[in-house]
This record gives sequence, structure tokens and C-alpha cells, in this order.
Amino acid sequence: MSWSPDSWRSCEARQQPRYPDPDALAAATRELAAYPPLVAFAEVAALKAAIAEAQAGRAFLLQGGDCAESFAEFSPANIAANVALIEAMAARIAGASGLAVIRVGRMAGQFAKPRSAAIETRGGAAFPAYRGDIVNAIAFDAAARRPDPERMFRAYAQAAATLSRLGPAFYASHEALLLPFEQALVRSEAGRAYASSAHFLWIGDRTRFVGSAHVEFARGLANPIGIKCGPTLAPEVLLRLLEILDPGREPGRISLIVRLGRERVAAALPPLIRAVRSSGHPVLWSCDPMHGNTRRTPGGAKTRALADILAETGTFFAAAAAGGARCGGLHFEMTGRDVAECTGGGIAPGDVDLADRYHSHCDPRLNPAQALALADLVAEALVPAPLPPAMKLG
Repeated sequence: MSWSPDSWRSCEARQQPRYPDPDALAAATRELAAYPPLVAFAEVAALKAAIAEAQAGRAFLLQGGDCAESFAEFSPANIAANVALIEAMAARIAGASGLAVIRVGRMAGQFAKPRSAAIETRGGAAFPAYRGDIVNAIAFDAAARRPDPERMFRAYAQAAATLSRLGPAFYASHEALLLPFEQALVRSEAGRAYASSAHFLWIGDRTRFVGSAHVEFARGLANPIGIKCGPTLAPEVLLRLLEILDPGREPGRISLIVRLGRERVAAALPPLIRAVRSSGHPVLWSCDPMHGNTRRTPGGAKTRALADILAETGTFFAAAAAGGARCGGLHFEMTGRDVAECTGGGIAPGDVDLADRYHSHCDPRLNPAQALALADLVAEALVPAPLPPAMKLG
């Protein structure tokens, strides 16, 4: 099938909201299609080249930020805090490893979220699930949960404002989930199609199947693409996805963002590595130690234990090395604000702070102290092993 920005519409599109007014959706996307691109295509190419360096072992991809950006929490101070935290993590990793660190934020576009169920029920009332501020609002009532295409314009404006606050060597990324929005922002240059909504897009674990509309959309883009790899991903399916998304085996094109969970990573990662190595596809192996370690507090809120996050990261590095691969990236959710959403680092299960300092609109994020602990573990794992005495020079 030939590719076009709308060829995804002939495939199975999961995790899409049902807009009550299709004409309003069509009008909004037509208007967005005339807007300027959010990112420069030269920057997209630079990021792809940098990821190719990481694939070759000469750099490390550090990709972090909010679980879901919100309209209410948008401010220059919050942007600055998130950027400063990623920069601090990058400095620790670069200082210990000697590697160039590629800084990519889950920001300036991370507005849409996949959901486990299309309908949320509380106390006998049922409304559409909250799918991120680009789709609807988090308040639990009929008006708030009504999908509204006008929200895409606010998402575009906030993304543009956020990008204006990022440094020149800082890239933006998000999950390419809301396909009408992503399609509206496709732009072409020199015969190549770019998703102008971000430098880097990833396909989520719920939408990365053969025949997926999201895979079809990403197939024709020049951007670097991430594939979330969860516990249900079979090696043969991963290889089929690589053939679809990167038939030319282009360096820097594909990052595999592996989210298996502390208890599964040691057994589930090696078969994926063996399959990819045997295929010869160039990929970046990136560890997402967050999404496989989510738990519920007694009160029903999502949380994650820092100990689980650190354990999965350490096991990932060891399992990758044992399989002849290299962990070349880290994908995580954090905030520069002093929140209490994950336990550990001075925050205990049942701590009242989990209620008073829990601000995420979706999944729990690491606070600065917790994120820096993760950076220290990665830095230690990347320190080159000393040469045996017989191999030392001089």
C-alpha cells in the first residue's frame, strides 16, 4: 500500500476518541493543516544522526518528562524546572561515562494518553475516559469529558510556547497517539514527509501491532521513531514491525523503548535482543523502567517504587550486555517539581505526602531527588570497565 499522511485511515485505529461532531473535527484539522510546523526539519535530521551515534555506542539518549502535560500546570517555571532536571541528569551521566548525552523531553506535545477502558465509571455515573488535555478535561462530568477538537489549538499553542523555552540542543518528543492532530501537522520538504509536531515520535505499547493505524502513520515519516516494547510483544512481531517501519535499515531511525517491569525484564529482554541481532536491524535499546512497575495505593492512586525502577534499570543493563547488545537510552517520567507520587527517596508507602503532593494527571512521576538517583545508577552502569593489567598501555 502506498503511503500518504491519511493512509492510516484504512487501518485499525485504536485509542482514538469518539468526537460527537465529526464536522467540527474536520474543520479543526483543516485549520491546523495551514499552521506553521512546530519543529525544524534540520533539527529532526540532527536528532536522527545523534541517535545513530548512540546506536554505535558513542552517545546516550536521555528521554524524560511528564506523563501527560496539562493545560493547568503550564508555566515558564515548570518548563525551566523540567529542563534543569534533565540537564542535571545528563551532566552526571556524561561526567561519569564520557559519552555525549542526547537530551529529549517528553514535552511540547505529550498531551494525549491511552486508556485501559473507553468509559470510566464512578459511583454509578459513567463518562468517557480522560484521554489527555488535547482531547477532554480531567473533571468527572459530562461537559468536561466530551471530546472537543478545539482543544487541539490550545495544545498546539502550548507546544509552540514550550519549544520556544528549550535550549538549542534540546529535542521534543511525545507519543503519536491522536492521529487526526498528527496528520494535520505533517509537512513535506525535499520529497520527505515530517511529523512537524515533534522531533521524535513513539508508538505506544497498546498501538504497536501489525495492521495498526499508528504504525502505518509512522511508516512514511522521516522522523526518528520509538516503539514501546511491553511484555506481550513477541520477537517475531517485533521483527515484522521493524521491516514495516525501517525497511531501509537506516541508522538512527528506530529506538526500542522496552517497558517490561522489574520481575519480567531478565527473562523477556534476551529473546527480543536475539531476534533483533539476528535480523541485522540497527536499533537503539532504551530502558523504560517506569511503566512496568506501576502499582495502586490502598486509596486507589497509581504509584511506583523507586527500588523497582532502579532494579529494572540495573537488570536491563546487565541483560543487554549479556546478550551482546547495549543499553543506549533511558526513557522515564519525572518532574522538576517536588512531588510525592513515587515511593522511595524519603517517601514511604502510606505517607500523607502521597495525597498532599500528588499532582500528576495520569501516571506517577519521579521527583528531582528520585530522578537524580536514577541518573547516578545509569552513570555507574555506563562507566567503562577498566582494562585487565595485561592490556594496559605504558
